[in-house]
Formats: sequence, structure tokens, C-alpha cells
Amino acid sequence: MGLKSVLSRPLAAFVYHRYQQWQQDPVATQQRVFRQLIDRAKNTAFGREHSFADIHTPADLARLVPVRDYEALAPYFQRVKAGEADVLWPGRPLYLAKTSGTTSGAKYIPLTQASIPNHINGARDALLHYVHRTGKSRFLDGKLMFLSGSPALEAVHGIHTGRLSGIVNHHVPAYLRRNQLPTYATNCIEDWETKLDYIVEETMPENMTLISGIPPWVQMYFDKLTQLTGKPIKDIFPQFDLFVYGGVNFEPYRAKLFETIGRPVDSIELFPASEGFLAFQDEPGNPGLLLLLDAGIFYEFIPAERFFEPGAPRLTIGEVELDRQYALVLSSNAGLWGYSLGDTVRFVSLNPYRVVVSGRIKHFLSAFGEHVIGEEVEQTLREAMSRFPEVEVVEFTVAPRVSSDPAEPSRHEWLVEFARPPRNAAAFAAALDSGLRRRNVYYDDLLTGNILAPLHLTSLPAGAFQRYMKSLGKLGGQNKVPRLSNDRQIAEGLAAATSETL
Repeated sequence: MGLKSVLSRPLAAFVYHRYQQWQQDPVATQQRVFRQLIDRAKNTAFGREHSFADIHTPADLARLVPVRDYEALAPYFQRVKAGEADVLWPGRPLYLAKTSGTTSGAKYIPLTQASIPNHINGARDALLHYVHRTGKSRFLDGKLMFLSGSPALEAVHGIHTGRLSGIVNHHVPAYLRRNQLPTYATNCIEDWETKLDYIVEETMPENMTLISGIPPWVQMYFDKLTQLTGKPIKDIFPQFDLFVYGGVNFEPYRAKLFETIGRPVDSIELFPASEGFLAFQDEPGNPGLLLLLDAGIFYEFIPAERFFEPGAPRLTIGEVELDRQYALVLSSNAGLWGYSLGDTVRFVSLNPYRVVVSGRIKHFLSAFGEHVIGEEVEQTLREAMSRFPEVEVVEFTVAPRVSSDPAEPSRHEWLVEFARPPRNAAAFAAALDSGLRRRNVYYDDLLTGNILAPLHLTSLPAGAFQRYMKSLGKLGGQNKVPRLSNDRQIAEGLAAATSETL
């Protein structure tokens, strides 16, 4: 056992017990974070405009600071980007994290001196919890790979700007940097397919023990390795012990990924965002992610079904319930105030507070009034795959097919790229339909009333989603395909990307 793996164990025990301390009274922990945030920011431009001096309770915050998304807060973010100090948080940010917005083009999220440790420590503490819980630390002695965006940064009015994963790359501890792959030069390559070739070349001869990234892009990496060697990943990297992922639900990818590996490996799920590192899987095998309540973020939770109502309730951590869908609202030491993250979560434990990410508040399918959410389609697909064990899925999305022709009823369309298709596609489609009907009463009512016809299953050719994402300039990195949409934009984009190859 190497020195790093040996030394990690007392550090893991220390971090674990520090977390246990704030978990003893999570409500008080959040109240302390709340008071610290308001006090630090009361003299900023935002704090003065929103009467922070009069905010003493979360109810005051809800009264004086409305819930806003990025677009609504954009005038403040633009002032920060232009180099103005003391706008949302004292001083100027250390970085701007550039993300691809779905409605507003590029977004620029500030990372401050106070908030950057949240991003760095969250991932570190996830690994240390794993070490403490399992006693496994050998992976720290091998090569560690993080499939991420380019670490190359540009200066925007004197503020270093780039992808979050690239920014975080600059803060990898020195003791791990010697283990880290790919190299800095390779990580800076912008074109994903070119970058992937270099990553394969650099990692194939190495003792890879930890691999981290968004599952579909890790799958592309594994596929390239197996194509070149004719071997499963377990034979290429026999000591590969730990897969770390985040950004999407792993379940649709699990079967194919582990088949490519050739054996099960341990995994850790993270919940990172440019706005903050929010949660991680603190207990192996438990799907719930520990919500980080002591990391400079004050959380509010709006019942998802009421999110778009005027005056919707903004609950604090002590008011949430199990198994309800909540939209996340953040106020943080990055200078986010009443910020609608866009993600929805569901609590699966209240002691400690653990969540699963259930979808996006704007990513739902309700073209006919059914309000289907991401978690419902993902659970439905997983259930259908368990009934048809031959099926492996690469990627999928669901869109409406609205018809004005009575002979061609409206319905949902599931666009699926299979690694291995079902032997009976009609039976598989029927299983999807029945599964979704059980999970969503509105969808069931629409089919019962003959307003909708049973779903249409469209099997896409190999590489369809990769070609579509490449056509958008979003191949690789942290980019994800939305599971649901209320229009045909993604479906038509996939059709166009498919037709170009025919």
C-alpha cells in the first residue's frame, strides 16, 4: 500500500467526523450559514437595493428577495463581468464559470474567494467519505482521470473565465497532480474527438484506478479503448476500482458501462453545478446524496407543482418532507440570492438530509397537460429494461408528437439509441407506456380518454446522439441531452443528424 493511500485514512476519519458534527443540528447549521451570508453581503449593491439590513429571518429573505433565474439576475451578472466590485458579494470574483445556457446563451457564474473551497472540498470530501466508509484507498496510489472541460482560461475584465471543470482543475492538490491524467496539454484541446484520441493514447499504458466523468462521455472513452485493443476495460485497467460521476442519472447507462468494463466497480455520485457543489453520495450503495448544509449555501425549497404560482412557499431545510418534488433555490457566498437553480430534488432521508436529483423544473413534458418529469421517464425506462434484460441503451429523449389529423393521434415519442435493441420492440414500447401510466396519473387519464395514443418508439442508429451534440458544438465535456422537451427541436435535430449519414 502506497503512502497516499495510508495517509488518506486518518484524513478521511477527520473529515467524516467533522461532517457528523454539523449533521447533529442541520437546522441550526443552515441558520448560521444564513446569518453569515446576509451579514457579509449587506453593503453590496444588491444588499442595499434589497434591504439586507432588514433581513433577519428566512421569511424576511422571501419577502424582500424574489426568486429569480439567471436571466432575471443577468443585469447584476453583467455588472460583475464588466469588472465592477461589490455588486453581489464583497469585492470581485476570482473566476467566472462559463456555462452553456439553454435559453440565454452563455452564462457567467461568479466564483468568489469564499465560494471556491465549496467546489474543491466537495469532490475531495466525497472521496474521503468513500475511504472512511469502505476502508478502500488503494485507488489513490494509481492514476486518476477526470474527463473535464479545458483548463485554459481567458481574462474578462481581469477575471479568469472558463469552464467550471477547467477552473477546478487548477485547484487539484499538488499531492494528486502527479497521478492526474490526461496531461494539461491534452486537457486544453477543445475538439472532443481529437481530445479523446489523445486521452486514449495517454491512458492506455497506465495503471488507471479512478475514472471520473459524465457517463455517456466515459462510455465513448471506453468504447474507443475496446475498439483499439479488443479487450474489456477490466483487462486494460485491472486495478480500476472506482467510477465517479455526476450530471445525469447513471441508471440508463449502468448496464452497458459495466458490460464494457467486464465486472462491477464501485461508484460515487456527485451533484456539482457551476452555482455550487451541492451534494455527494456519502454512503456506498445508498442512492441518496448528502446535501451539504455547511458549505456557504443557504437552501430554499419550493414544491415543484407550485413553482410557477405567485407567492409559492419557500421552505427551509426543517420544513421539507420525504418523497416530494422540490425546486432548489440558492443564496450563497458566490453572490447568488434567491437563485433558481432549475433542478428538482426529492428527499429520501431526513436524518441525515439526503436527496436524489429528479429532473429540471423547465425540463418536463406537458404538451397535453400531463406534466411528466425526468425521474418518471428514467424510472420507467429502468423498469422496462429489467423486464427485457437483452436491452442496452446508449441515450434517449422524449418529445411530443402533436397531430392535427384525427387519423393520426397525438402521442409521446421516445427516441432511443440502443446498444442492444429489444427483441420485441412493440412489447418494449408497451412496457414503457404502462410504466409511465402507473407513475403519472395525468398521462394515464389522457390515454384512457383517447386524447393521446400509446407512445411511439423510435430506434435511432448508432452515433445519432453524438452527431446531434456535435452539430450543436456540445460534444463531450459537461454537456448533457435533456430527457424531456415540450417541443420538437431535439427530435428534429436528431432526425437531421441521422439523415446526414444515410
